[in-house]
Amino acid sequence: MTETNTDNIGQHGTQVVINKDTTVCMSLAARPSNFGTRFHNHLYQALGLNYVYKAFQCEDLAGAISGVRALGVRGCAISMPFKEAVIDLVDELAASAKAIDSVNTVVNSDGYLTAYNTDYSAIAALLKQYQVSPELSFALKGAGGMAKAVACALRDAGFRRGVIVARNEQKGRALAKLCGFDWVATLQSEDSELLINATPIGMQGDKLEHELAFSHAQIAAASVVFDVVALPEQTPLVKCAQQLEKRVIKGSEVFALQALEQFELYTGIRPTKAQFEQAAAYSRQQ
Repeated sequence: MTETNTDNIGQHGTQVVINKDTTVCMSLAARPSNFGTRFHNHLYQALGLNYVYKAFQCEDLAGAISGVRALGVRGCAISMPFKEAVIDLVDELAASAKAIDSVNTVVNSDGYLTAYNTDYSAIAALLKQYQVSPELSFALKGAGGMAKAVACALRDAGFRRGVIVARNEQKGRALAKLCGFDWVATLQSEDSELLINATPIGMQGDKLEHELAFSHAQIAAASVVFDVVALPEQTPLVKCAQQLEKRVIKGSEVFALQALEQFELYTGIRPTKAQFEQAAAYSRQQ
């Protein structure tokens, strides 16, 4: 991790002027949002750091990662659908990424790219924060990179009674086998106590952005609903669960916690709790 000169950090932060010495960080996504841009740039300004963060829509992952390496981009957040595809493009997988074969963060140290997964730690922290009992039965929809992070966090938290819901049988069965859960193509039952959506259903810009990831009856039967989708913050699933007075965990909470870990990886600095909370609140302003 490179050292950052913090001599110009003031009590309330200073306005940073972009110049030839500015360190660049970025994100790559099929559908970029302003969450990361707002979160990171807010902290850069608050801490007086000569950094800037920009979100990019990506259609050429290999070309983009080559640019990260060639141009000295310090950090790169990786979003759906690139969390697994990026693995072959980096030099090293840190333990967090290697354990679940999924990446959401790339750190560039003088052209050497190391991949991490901060989604896992964020999800584990939220399960603990909301005191979600591992005795609950669960249904996790999805089998991609984010679903892997969720499934592994559930497994490591002691959850044993669960099912992976995925139309892709190969990926769904593989994830279920990895974590010791069952797999189904579609969820027919209405007896899962914890529902988790780790698909793009409900995501702004997705063709299913106005759809529920689970049926109304399944949501009514659950006690806890966890939607990993961060944009919009109030997804159809979140709104329905709140109307039914369920305990709800939002994707924006996942984003904020994983972004905090990314920030520290990129800068070597751990913001205070107050600074983190201010950045998280600012990031939710779309």
